[in-house]
Amino acid sequence: MNGPCEKESLPESNRHGARLIALAAVGFLALNYPLLSLFSKIRLLFGIPVLYIYIFAVWYLFIICVALILAKPLVRAPMPPPRKTEKPE
Repeated sequence: MNGPCEKESLPESNRHGARLIALAAVGFLALNYPLLSLFSKIRLLFGIPVLYIYIFAVWYLFIICVALILAKPLVRAPMPPPRKTEKPE
């Protein structure tokens, strides 16, 4: 019997999907107006506009996070050994 305090575990594939959706939401917020406006000033860092550095850094981190999420192998239930079948003679 599951009580209200017991946490039901999701299958690993659902966890990957949930993590990817959360990462997409964070990526959307990171590349949306309020944060982009912070970096839209005309400032240069090593001769490159700060806005470009921010966009490519967020994009790079997004790709790394997706790779880390998907690199974890899915834990599957072990398969039962095959049944021995009798050969008719």
